[in-house]
Amino acid sequence: MATQLISAAVAVFTGIYVILVCYMRAGWRSLPYFSAKRTPGTRVSVLIAARNEADNIGRTLSDILAQRFPRELLEVIVIDDHSTDNTSAVVESYAEQGVKLLKLNESEPLNSYKKKAISTAIAVATGEFMVTTDADCRMGPNWLATLVAYAEENKSYVVSAPVVYSAQRSFFEELQTLEFLYLVGLGAAGIGNGRPSTCNGANLAYRRDVFYEMGGFSGIDHLASGDDELFLHKVAAVYPEKIGFCKSRDAVVYTDAKRDLRGFINQRRRWASKSTHYKEKSVVALGVSVWLFNALLLLCGIAVFFYAGSLGTVLAVAMSSKLLAELFFLYPLCRFAKRTDLLVYLPLLTMLHVLYMVYIGIAGNMGKYQWKGRRVN
Repeated sequence: MATQLISAAVAVFTGIYVILVCYMRAGWRSLPYFSAKRTPGTRVSVLIAARNEADNIGRTLSDILAQRFPRELLEVIVIDDHSTDNTSAVVESYAEQGVKLLKLNESEPLNSYKKKAISTAIAVATGEFMVTTDADCRMGPNWLATLVAYAEENKSYVVSAPVVYSAQRSFFEELQTLEFLYLVGLGAAGIGNGRPSTCNGANLAYRRDVFYEMGGFSGIDHLASGDDELFLHKVAAVYPEKIGFCKSRDAVVYTDAKRDLRGFINQRRRWASKSTHYKEKSVVALGVSVWLFNALLLLCGIAVFFYAGSLGTVLAVAMSSKLLAELFFLYPLCRFAKRTDLLVYLPLLTMLHVLYMVYIGIAGNMGKYQWKGRRVN
């Protein structure tokens, strides 16, 4: 009886997962490629929250200052989040080129210093559009113009754009790159399907007036993460049609994968920690369904060692279906990122993804973890 129940549950959730992945593929496909056709005319403030990024932030600022974007419409603000290295000194060396430096000076501990940093910058920013990125990112010269032109042409209140890992130094980092493309595709597909669910603060733009209309980060400011995703949900609850995804290679922001497993796990736990605060039922249902599917696959894999019968066949069919569905979804994303070579790792990633999803789904919503040298609740 137990094996029959497991087999039936795996079959049902395999079907649900395949349908969901195909739905996401349709969402990605529905997004048109964008190419900027004119010079933007909107004043923009690029905001970077930085903590101990002395080794990276110079490259990021150089890329931003090299943008093919009207300099009179560009403001760059870096917020130093209590760095213990010479991040501030590096930023100050760009002062003559117009880069502004703010320093957080909170005496009481916070759970989300990044939201505090961004809110502090927005309070003094002069741009109509806020563009957030990270202190370890790289971007091409047309990044900002493409992002802003998209917002202007589509009259968007929030614009999400692609983030891609680059300069992989190991097999582990290449696996992360492929897995991260899945997450990027998930966010883009949600917007393409009219159901915004996720985005990345390393490449995100939103109107300053809409930020204040939504009450800024009020209601989510106690959470360590969510300056991007949970804010997106606040806007989506009121203006879902005003959220866009800029599907353009010129709009890609590049960043680095985590060098070791510990850094990767802590990052994913931080991202997963906000999932229990989602208010949109469809987003919650999607997350729960994907987690249950992977949990059932793991349970089936364990049960195969203890029960004879057809469980092995059920597991093989389910895993094959998962692999084919993910290939169907990831192939156009890898083509977009010009990384189809990574698909050779998909069979391994498909199996590892089961363990990863089950663990992160639990660990991300319990206990504490380390991030940027701080212990986070």
